Amino acid sequence: MMRQYELVERVQKYKPDVNEALLNKAYVYAMQKHGQQKRASGDPYISHPLEVAAILTEMRLDESTIAVALLHDTIEDTTATRQEIDDLFGEDIGALVEGLTKIKKLDLVTKKAKQAENLRKLLLAISDDVRVLLVKLADRLHNMRTLDHMSAEKRARISEETMDIYAPLAGRMGMQDMREELENLSFRHINPEAFETVTRRLEELSERNEGLIKKIEDELRELLQAEGLKAAQVKGRQKKPYSVFRKMQSKSLSFEQLSDVWGFRIIVDDIPSCYRALGIVHTRWRVVPGRFKDYISTPKQNDYQSIHTTIVGPSRQRIELQIRTRRMNDIAEYGIAAHSLYKDREGKEGASADAALSPTSNAYSWLRRTIESLAEGDNPEEFLEHTKLELFQDQVFCFTPKGQLIALPRGATPIDFAYAVHTNIGDTCVGAKINGRIMPLVTRLNNGDEVEIIRSGIQVPPPAWEEIVVTGKARSAIRRATRAAIRKQYAGLGYRILERTFERAGKSFSREALKPALHRLGQKEVEDAIASVGRGELSSLDVLRAVFPDHQDERVTVKPSADDGWFNMRSAAGMVFKLPGRGKDANGVAQVEGPEALPIRGLSGNAEVHFSPAGAIPGDRIVGIMEKDKGITIYPIQSPILQKFDDEPERWIDVRWDLDEANSSRFIARIAISALNEPGTLAEVAQAIATSDVNIRTLSMGRVAADFSELQFDLEVWDLRQLNHLITQLKELPSVSMVKRLFE
Repeated sequence: MMRQYELVERVQKYKPDVNEALLNKAYVYAMQKHGQQKRASGDPYISHPLEVAAILTEMRLDESTIAVALLHDTIEDTTATRQEIDDLFGEDIGALVEGLTKIKKLDLVTKKAKQAENLRKLLLAISDDVRVLLVKLADRLHNMRTLDHMSAEKRARISEETMDIYAPLAGRMGMQDMREELENLSFRHINPEAFETVTRRLEELSERNEGLIKKIEDELRELLQAEGLKAAQVKGRQKKPYSVFRKMQSKSLSFEQLSDVWGFRIIVDDIPSCYRALGIVHTRWRVVPGRFKDYISTPKQNDYQSIHTTIVGPSRQRIELQIRTRRMNDIAEYGIAAHSLYKDREGKEGASADAALSPTSNAYSWLRRTIESLAEGDNPEEFLEHTKLELFQDQVFCFTPKGQLIALPRGATPIDFAYAVHTNIGDTCVGAKINGRIMPLVTRLNNGDEVEIIRSGIQVPPPAWEEIVVTGKARSAIRRATRAAIRKQYAGLGYRILERTFERAGKSFSREALKPALHRLGQKEVEDAIASVGRGELSSLDVLRAVFPDHQDERVTVKPSADDGWFNMRSAAGMVFKLPGRGKDANGVAQVEGPEALPIRGLSGNAEVHFSPAGAIPGDRIVGIMEKDKGITIYPIQSPILQKFDDEPERWIDVRWDLDEANSSRFIARIAISALNEPGTLAEVAQAIATSDVNIRTLSMGRVAADFSELQFDLEVWDLRQLNHLITQLKELPSVSMVKRLFE
């Protein structure tokens, strides 16, 4: 167990002006509070915060962060309080310790909605101060190293959580070494059989090639020094079991087919030396085509920079090479922890200016985008999908016409690109130019593509785009835009219905008048209440009574407007509508086109106007019924189902056809045919339908007698006259005994 003076010495090695008093006080306080507590292994509990602190000293973090590591379990597991820590160590350290306490209580391996909500809390906690994440990752790393003393069930649960959340988070923050160790430790417990197999094969390979890594290191080093790069360092290593296993799975390879199990890093003094080393290596050994990546000129979003290449090197082995500066190597290993921002938060003199991390650094870009998505109000499942897509996807790098770099997951489309630039650009996207050529929006983008988005002010993103895009941000934005468009249409319909209902009652409707009555209707916003009326969830009469509690249901005669009350609706092309309030004739029968009826237009798929399953066609007398969550359903007046709405007159909306002469739409009509059960009958009927320029949408057959069968067709026709002509033609067929139209 690390002693007090050893901890101080560790920090002094990289920060000579360390605040020893703070570290000593935190060490003693943690030791006193944890007292005689034991871990599952039987070790003193204080060994855990000490090991977490030791891990953070390897990252060269400031003494405040080391103190937080020593104290991170005190509020959760001892009698310590936030106030006590604030008094002894300051509010800054107290806030960090409390943030870590809250994270510890989160269960990130639970049912989807709960997991998403807990992930929200985790990211919000680390967005306040990323040191919370650094301490949490070190805490998780030590727990994973000592997981053997837990039960098998708990080991599997903690490993799954680590693999799903903490290892990818470490990767996103640029801490690749920590990510690799977390993944391997998790792999060992999640899939122990595969872990043992891969580990054994790697050990056998290492024994067969004993000394090969050192031989390659020496040869590379001698070559670089001979060419003038005297200070170049070469480090070789065998890949980790999980990295090998993942590659075998993703590329469907056997272990014997893997050709690049070894990786080597060449570390030089500056950027020009990186490219010089690249030229030396490529001149000496053959390059494997398609395996070159330059992350120095185009850094990854977590600030990672390096040149990657693969060569057929000494001993004719395929070797992966990474070439980088010492500064780049620090960032590659420690990520955000390598920056001086966390070593010098108080503005004191610290690391050199080139090591400083600006608030707009790429190291925070992913975290900022994720936190932005919290504010956009996605539901928990969408947020979880968004975050996991961001965590796990490899990337491609594309450019705007002005040269701005946009990083996207592999497989991304121009639609993803548009939403990555700005949500409004995605919502108004209608096309794209890729490298100067107009290309389909479903085109998969490649590294280096220049993408120009073509926009339109009247565009609304189609719901089908959700199946095309791959980024969580794009999917969330498309869902929001679709919901907003549908809600707007429902609100427009609801507003017209309320206007007419209030008008019939001799009242004037306005949004301001509705505000005081929202609590009576159980609604939070005026637009929510109006949209609920449009969806049929809320009766317009209930709204009237809520606004005017003393109102008596007496009809007031309203003079028809100049257009006789009929109106169009954008989503229902080909129809006009009138609002509820049908009159009745002398016999008490509902009139379809009473003087107080209302109007709408449209049939555009995802909107609020729909046909009944049996259909309706131009020429039919039709009526609209407000149905909950459906909007308006159009029925022919003959439909028997309308009887069940006789006692709900507020749900009836008068509708009439409003088709122009150039209309090219077909409409569904359902017919039933009784015909002889003999060969050729169906062909004869189908021929008659085709001759009448009618299309068959669906067909079902049922046997009703030994000699007769019943055929049921859903047909696509232009209008009622065409349907009646077809029915006449069918009745004249010798094999047909009966034809009738069906209504729901």
